[in-house]
Amino acid sequence: MKLTVPIALFPLGLIAGTVAFALVFGGPSDPPPMPGMTDPFKTIDFSDLPATRCFAARDGTMLAFRAYTVADGIAKGSVVLVHGSTATSRSMHVLARAFAAVGYAAYALDVRGHGESGARGHIAYVGQLEDDLEDFLRAVKPAHPTTLAGFSAGGGFALRFAGSARQKIFAGYLLLSPFISQNAPAYRPNSGGWVRVGLPRTIAIALLNAIGVRAFNGLPITKFALNEDAGKILTAQYSYALAQNFRPERDYRSNILAVGQPLRLVAGQDDEVFYADRFAEVFKTGGKDIPVTLLPGVGHISLILEQTAVQAAVAAVRNMNEPQAQQLNPARAV
Repeated sequence: MKLTVPIALFPLGLIAGTVAFALVFGGPSDPPPMPGMTDPFKTIDFSDLPATRCFAARDGTMLAFRAYTVADGIAKGSVVLVHGSTATSRSMHVLARAFAAVGYAAYALDVRGHGESGARGHIAYVGQLEDDLEDFLRAVKPAHPTTLAGFSAGGGFALRFAGSARQKIFAGYLLLSPFISQNAPAYRPNSGGWVRVGLPRTIAIALLNAIGVRAFNGLPITKFALNEDAGKILTAQYSYALAQNFRPERDYRSNILAVGQPLRLVAGQDDEVFYADRFAEVFKTGGKDIPVTLLPGVGHISLILEQTAVQAAVAAVRNMNEPQAQQLNPARAV
């Protein structure tokens, strides 16, 4: 007997085979380490680093954060700090301490999938990070007005939240050299060498998500340029779910346009990860002409470590929240 197969089944089988191949073999490669992204922290004094505290997220997971109180106990407001890719709350220590010194209670988060918050590199679903942030505010009740400040990937997540339906739970937003999109003019290829993305696997999982299949969202699609020692402490790779959530929405222009709260951006002119001089263009073409401050001689990591840069970030928040503090920032705005 001669076996016949309908011709229409061949394209479907080809597509299924291609997707399966991409899922198995299309993951990210290992980028060469970038010591400049981790070594600067070796010179920082962490002797007064607060111990981590925990709050319960809605799924029962205990998530970590560090709290920085003001000297007299009377806060004029608060700042919630979101670290960059691979990092933990510890990386925001210098910035958090500076906010507390001028009267703003500061809270540095271990975003789920990082540090002491859940399994490294993983979250349960896209949108869980927004739920976690709302749960943090409900549990801790930071002093008002509350500003959300995010650095790098954390800045991208802050933008995601700033354009969401929940944006009004923060009085304002500060983006510190934020990741916007791989399609935005400010993006350097591979984030200047910091990241490698498994594009075939990413596309395959996105196609499956489009038809409601999310079983593969836990597969890694992103690897970061960490050396072996740093990889033992930091988060060396992201699952699809985490990579899609810890950033702006895919349609970043609509995300920008939806922002209704005060928004500021600060970056270093010598940023190695993004084209900092293009941030203003990104927001203007997205429909928001926001204040963008560029700091001469400041790179990506030094933006959250060097005193001139840290003070510029503090000034940006004070300018949003304190009418009498306007024009505190001497850095160049574009």
